[in-house]
Formats: sequence, C-alpha cells, structure tokens
Amino acid sequence: MIPDFFVFLRLASKGPCLVPVAVSASIATDHLMRFPGRFADALLADQLDHVSLSFLVDDLQIRRGGVAGNIAYAMGLLKQRPVLVGAVGADFAEYRQWLEASGVDCSAVHVSTTSHTARFVCTTDETMAQIASFYPGAMSEARDIDIAAIAAAHDVDLVLVGANDPDAMVAHTRQAKAQGIAYAADPSQQLARLDGEQASELVDGAAYLFTNKYEWALLQQKTGLSEADITAKVGIRVTTLGSEGVLVVDADGTEVRVGVVPEVAKVDPTGVGDGFRAGFLTAHRAGLTLERAAQLGSLIAVLILETTGTQEWTLNTEDALERLTKAYGSDAADDLAVLL
Repeated sequence: MIPDFFVFLRLASKGPCLVPVAVSASIATDHLMRFPGRFADALLADQLDHVSLSFLVDDLQIRRGGVAGNIAYAMGLLKQRPVLVGAVGADFAEYRQWLEASGVDCSAVHVSTTSHTARFVCTTDETMAQIASFYPGAMSEARDIDIAAIAAAHDVDLVLVGANDPDAMVAHTRQAKAQGIAYAADPSQQLARLDGEQASELVDGAAYLFTNKYEWALLQQKTGLSEADITAKVGIRVTTLGSEGVLVVDADGTEVRVGVVPEVAKVDPTGVGDGFRAGFLTAHRAGLTLERAAQLGSLIAVLILETTGTQEWTLNTEDALERLTKAYGSDAADDLAVLL
C-alpha cells in the first residue's frame, strides 16, 4: 500500500525545499575511457562463452563519482544541502573538500580504516555503449551506517536508497520504514546483484521508485510482480527512457510523459541518470508538478551528458532557463526559475 507519509510530499509548499535529503548510495572514483569504435563489432554471438577481449582506448579521465556523490553534487548546485551517506576510504579527503565546497553535507560519511574508496572503471564506445567494472572497497562497510541516527541528527524527511552495498540497501530501507521516514528506491546497477526478495523489499512502500527502461523490466522479472502490482506498492514511479524522455506514473495511475532537453553534444552518458534524479526530487519536493520535476531532471541530465565526468558540469542560470524555454516553453522556465 502507498505510505501515509507520501501525503506530506504532495503538500510541500512551493519554493526551494530547505529540509535536506539523505542520499545513501555508492561513493567512488571513476576511471573513464573512450574506445573509438563499436564494441558490437568485436563481439561474436557464438563465442560469448569464451570471450577474451582487450580494447585499445584513446584516453583516460579520473573523476569523482559514485551514485551518492553524483546525486549529492547535483543537489548541492541546486542549493538543497543534501546529506551524503556512504562509506569511503582515507583517500576521500580531497573528494570531501570538493563536495563540501559544492554545498554537500559530508558529516555523515563513514571513513574506513582498512579499505580504499570504491572504484568505477568504465569504457564507452562511439555509440555510447559501455563496459564497466566496479570495485566496492570501503563501500562494503556502508551496511553498518544507521540511517535512523542520521535522519534524527540532520532532520531529513526523505532518504534516497540508491545503488550501494546490497546489504546496506536492504538495511537502510528497513531503517527508513521502521522510523516512518519517506524513502526513494533507486536500485539501478545493483538490481543484477539483488535477489527477488530483496528487490521486493526495496520497492514495497517507497515514496518514489526510479529505474530506467531496462531496469524496470528486470525488476518485474526478479520480483515476479506485474506493473500493476508494483504501482500499487509505491507512491510515484519514474522510468527514464533514454532519448525518448521519461515516464512518470502517479499514485492514482496518472501518466506524465516528458521529452528530453536536446543535447548540443553526446560526450559521456555516465551519471546522466543520477543527475535526473537530483533534479526531479529537487523540483517535486519544492511543490512543483511531476511534469516540471521531470523537466528539471532532464535539464540536469543533459548537462552531464555533454560533459566528461559526472561532477565536472556547472549550472548557468541564464543558459538553463533559455534551454528550458526552448525545450518546454516559457511557463516551464518561469516555474523552474526559483530553483536555479
């Protein structure tokens, strides 16, 4: 059933939301490479059981990343003062300074005494297809973080539970439910690691459910739940559709479809979904409509798509309003201006 606390989110007053979001997910360093060809040309369908490939890449970019880091950074630029929740290594000091300078509260971050901060190693080809690996490192200690204590200390009213150590995702979901704290379920890349029971637990009672098109199909397969079943268990379902935009389904079944903000270049898709989530939650929690929330999310997403690195983009208010106007009209730009 849809949680009672979802009603509070619907009644938020219009304007920037000053109550912080706790963003619980991975914090990592990204190693991003570019392959000047197509992975598909090197993959033989009848030899996948014996695949052994090495791709000579053009460049290497080492950037700050991780789902929690990316979402928190974007919310920081949108003046939301998010609370970052995750586990890192002693090598996090410079990354911490960067996030704090960008408006992120890092006081709840757990620092491991034995492991390095997680690493994301990703190669992108000319079609934007990606092959990646993820080393969890200190992230495995995120399961020991107490969401209830963090929520009480920082007065948060929403916890985003994103891709993280699987045990941490389940634990933080349970802690949020036990305390009656609204939460957004965003399993994304970790759906492949979660079993059906874990995935079902994350979904059941979520104020928001975020997936992309593929993850939405995988979620139904893993849980054995139908579209109607899942819709009945969550408040708002958000499914990003790549170049086709986004589909948002409200608690009463009302569908809202929003197209993308046209890009000036496709540079790197890494972190695009994280940026969308930051924009969407910022706008909706400020009392704006689902349509406006999706439009702000789409703007942040395209800014990341046009940049190498998930936290190298910047937000220029004048340019943002111009692009919103061109994509969605002047009314949309006027409504979203208060958040920019």
